[in-house]
Amino acid sequence: MSESITSRDLPLGIEVRHLVALDAIARTHSFSQAAAELGYAQSAVSQQIATLERVVGHRLVERPGGPRPVSLTEAGQLLLRHASQITARLGAVRADLDALAAGEAGTLRVGSFQSASTRLLPPTIARFRDGWSRVAVELRNEMSCGDIDALVQSGQLDVAFSDLSGAADTLDSAELLVDPYVAIVPPDSPLAAVGELDLGQLHGARMISSTVVDACTIRVERALEAARVRPVNVFRSSDNLTLQRLVAAGIGVAIVPLLAVEQHVPDAAVTVLRIAGAEAFSRRIGIVWHRDRYRSPSAVAFVETALEVAATLDLPALPAATVHV
Repeated sequence: MSESITSRDLPLGIEVRHLVALDAIARTHSFSQAAAELGYAQSAVSQQIATLERVVGHRLVERPGGPRPVSLTEAGQLLLRHASQITARLGAVRADLDALAAGEAGTLRVGSFQSASTRLLPPTIARFRDGWSRVAVELRNEMSCGDIDALVQSGQLDVAFSDLSGAADTLDSAELLVDPYVAIVPPDSPLAAVGELDLGQLHGARMISSTVVDACTIRVERALEAARVRPVNVFRSSDNLTLQRLVAAGIGVAIVPLLAVEQHVPDAAVTVLRIAGAEAFSRRIGIVWHRDRYRSPSAVAFVETALEVAATLDLPALPAATVHV
């Protein structure tokens, strides 16, 4: 039998304002600066921390006295890690209540990242609006899928396109497609004729890479390292189309997810090569939402629409895989 929320083991004297004060002190290392940030008197912040320490039964803040900065004790740091999750969940309450009240109207907040924003998002939005014209869609694009997931966890986004490989335990998801990594080379490159590329062929090659340190970049770097391949990075760009145009201009080669490749841009024509043995060298693209939050009918419909779009997505055709016997 599950325990009641009023269990005597819960520290029921803790209030949100106590946790907010603890977080402010951890960031500013000062009672006075924390008070100024929160709009409280310094004595009020001191009282909140004293009450919090009494409730949990541990000293949470080191108070060296004088001009020296204050800091959290080990117990304070432990409590703050839990507090961050608590305040994030509380921050999602208003969004849930607003969504519940809105019903088939209201606002749906959707997150995305660059290649999904280019290929998946536009047709999904267009098709979604056909059936949900009263729902205002707010879009937010982030460079890192980790940032997107954090926004869903905190209730700032309702649903989001993401890389499912690193999705948090608190998120549920629907897989849209498996996105293999491919090599893109200039059409007149000697490599363009190979069809399937062995990573070893890129040793010493001039390479164009992403400037964004995210799961995508890390996968590529680890694959090259595992193959003991050391290309020469000649340029880095955070923009997928800029990277592809540089390859088309003969500046270098690149390894990118297939979803990031543009097929119909005249000055960005490249040859797409399958990477040998890359069955495990891919990413799972999906759409995520918070497992414990209320999902509005519009949020459910958006996921269903994204699944429909992904099933008919036009991606570049890859050469047939080479069979080694």
